[in-house]
Amino acid sequence: MQKQPARLWITALFLGWLLDFLFFKHSPGLNFAIYALVTLLGGLILLWLDGLRPARATWWLFPLFLFFIVFSVLRQEPLSAVLAHGLTLFMMTGVAVSYRGGQWPLYSLADYFVRGLDLVGSLVARPIRFFTSLRPAKDEAGNAPKSITRIFPVLRGVFFAVPVVAFFAALLASADLIFAQRLASITALFSIENLPEYIFRFTYIIVAAYALAGVYLHAAQRSTDEKLLGLEKPLIPAFLGFTEAGIVLGSVVLLFAAFVMIQFQYFFGGQANINLSGFTYAEYVHKGFGELVTVAFFALLLFLGLSTITRRETLLRQRFFSGLGVTLLALVAVILVSAYQRLVLYEDAYGFTRLRTYIHIFMIWVGVLLASVVLLNLFKRQRAFALAALLAGLGFSASLLLLNVDAFIVQRNLSRFEQGQALDVGYLATLSPDAVPALVNAYAAPGAPAVARDRVGAVLACIQFADSNRSARDKSWQAFNLSDYWAANALGPVVGSLSGYQIDKTNWPASVTTPMDLKFDCYSSTGE
Repeated sequence: MQKQPARLWITALFLGWLLDFLFFKHSPGLNFAIYALVTLLGGLILLWLDGLRPARATWWLFPLFLFFIVFSVLRQEPLSAVLAHGLTLFMMTGVAVSYRGGQWPLYSLADYFVRGLDLVGSLVARPIRFFTSLRPAKDEAGNAPKSITRIFPVLRGVFFAVPVVAFFAALLASADLIFAQRLASITALFSIENLPEYIFRFTYIIVAAYALAGVYLHAAQRSTDEKLLGLEKPLIPAFLGFTEAGIVLGSVVLLFAAFVMIQFQYFFGGQANINLSGFTYAEYVHKGFGELVTVAFFALLLFLGLSTITRRETLLRQRFFSGLGVTLLALVAVILVSAYQRLVLYEDAYGFTRLRTYIHIFMIWVGVLLASVVLLNLFKRQRAFALAALLAGLGFSASLLLLNVDAFIVQRNLSRFEQGQALDVGYLATLSPDAVPALVNAYAAPGAPAVARDRVGAVLACIQFADSNRSARDKSWQAFNLSDYWAANALGPVVGSLSGYQIDKTNWPASVTTPMDLKFDCYSSTGE
């Protein structure tokens, strides 16, 4: 970039302006996908023209980037949207920090942290360093005075052109009323009342351009610095004795083993054993779930921490410690199975919600991570834990995005209703547009039971009412989202058949009365 610095500044300023054009007074939607894609492609082209090629491993980040950017315009369910947007930015960050080195699969947790801080430092300082490094080169070449003198003819041309253009514009405006209106709307942009807004927008355009220049410079200059932390020498030297660590780990193993034995006797033995112990089934299922997940999380942290700080001088001690660790993680896996079974039973009894669905999928991927930790420990590849955790996190996120959480909740709760369970109409009415096609399919299904159709129609009537009263909704193309588009297309053909549902908006929340004379609130938070 030293030879063609103008490319960097022009690209950065264009992206700063594009940020303002796409996002100012617009909700996130298609604009995010466009901006992320243009930003990544702009940086890739900029570096490619400078002769800088991405490392082979860095190419693996591009399909992941495309996967998450596609789902940023496909999903509106809250956590799915956050994951799609956040992981798109995360992949872009990964490209910036490992563009030329490509050793991101070998990063440890410390590497991720340090390289993130390094990138932040580049955002702040690197553009200034780059700019100041260009000045001596220009002075030596004698180009500085010549480049400055080229500006003056341009300024003089603009100075002479302004009054000439203004004169002819006034004549044309007097000759055509429509042109006069358009000209008035343009001159209104330069009103003094808009000056604070323009100053604000100009400021964040410059800040964004500066930060993006820092990212591109980091990818060009710092992404080759791939000296991995802790590879040659541990960051934290092992200081805890084997005996102390063995006692701690062995004690926890014995405690977990006793707990698992009770689990097999009572919980895995069925509902009858639980009732005999003096607890109701609902109390037993609901009470212990969060605690079991917390136990599993801290047990994993304990094992990883002890693995880092424990001295194991002999092969026998290494094998004994690994055996205790594998036993601990196996018991944790049983505890997670118990927690998972509690959640399944709770969902069967009380229905599906977003939070329960998140946890349901999360626990599956925690189990995968536990299995990975066991294998890494057996093969003495503990450093790869960061990669295993990253892949598990990506797997969890991809599972949620592919599942379509809100549509899944609709389908499972309607299935429960057909089996005689209750249906929370108010909760279904609070779901995102992701759920609307599934609701319409259930409502318009030829063989749908009349009772189910009556309740699903109530949900759709509440959603239609909420949409019609959402006056502040951004309908610009920048905020376009396929979830909204599909929901509108699905709801359109059945809107006429919803006329039999009466919305009462005198109180909050609004309520709906169905053709079967059943009344439901259009909002319910009890499901969470």
